Amino acid sequence: MRDALPYTPAGMRVGLLGGSFDPPHAGHLHITREALRRFRLDRVWWLVSPGNPLKPFGPASLERRLEACRALADDRRIHATDIEARLGTRHTAATLARLLPHHPGVRFVWLMGADNLAQFHRWQNWRAIMGMLPLGVLGRPDNMLHAGLSPAARSYAHFRLPEYAATALAVKKTPAWCLVSGPMVDISSTAIRNSGNWVR
Repeated sequence: MRDALPYTPAGMRVGLLGGSFDPPHAGHLHITREALRRFRLDRVWWLVSPGNPLKPFGPASLERRLEACRALADDRRIHATDIEARLGTRHTAATLARLLPHHPGVRFVWLMGADNLAQFHRWQNWRAIMGMLPLGVLGRPDNMLHAGLSPAARSYAHFRLPEYAATALAVKKTPAWCLVSGPMVDISSTAIRNSGNWVR
């Protein structure tokens, strides 16, 4: 493996934030720090994907995106990794099925924005993901309702933790998920690419 994952003892709470990171930006950093605080996590790993199966065009090179992630994430609690490329997986469910057994006792939480929860039912084997680890969802106050009414949210409504219990999410039996709101950085990778500040 090209990039060893950090030492992670049993009992540690680790958030997993997947994505293309094409490019990484202040919004990724903000949502990560919010997740560390709101879900009481010890670490967050950025799973920099080889490519997003739901997007029609490929991203910049993995090496370039990893380098940009590491330059941006100047926090020892954040680790950018190319684990999907090393495992040879492209879909989250397959990545988790390979990754989690190598870290017994670690309390993993899958992290996503509320916009991703709205389309989560389109992900391959999304119900399997719900059974593998808790989901921590972060959103703006103005998109909480839409996310909360999404097909995935309605299907698993009985397994939703109230926002005040977010700090316990990592130790909950699956399926479990929690949607928290807060201020978000209004920036996107698409906007940065369209501005010409990131050329593939």
